[in-house]
Amino acid sequence: MSDADDVRRLALALPHVVEIDSDGFDFRVGDKGFVWSYPERKPGQPRVIRTDIAVLYVGDEAEKQALLLGEPDLFFTTPGYDGLPLVMLWLERVGVDRLTELVTDAWRMRAPRELAGDLDGGPHVSA
Repeated sequence: MSDADDVRRLALALPHVVEIDSDGFDFRVGDKGFVWSYPERKPGQPRVIRTDIAVLYVGDEAEKQALLLGEPDLFFTTPGYDGLPLVMLWLERVGVDRLTELVTDAWRMRAPRELAGDLDGGPHVSA
């Protein structure tokens, strides 16, 4: 089981990461978001920042579909993310090792080429 503190610890252990001030968590590398709290929107209601759900950048539609179909107990999406390379992840259902892999992969896909070389095999944290 993971939570927002695990996301924060893992993201901040990666090179060149900036945390954006928010009601939840929001991490960027090279001014590009790679993991953040899910901003849930329900019609007629104010947006609610869900820190129990992480939005992850996954690169492309094929990877998104692979995660959604392959691990439906962990990943989901909403119509607001149709056509975007993003998935939502239930943090309480994912182990820290898997979360480490997902956050690191999202970082790798978003980091500019000149920064990506600074990651030497993964974040500098212990699970």
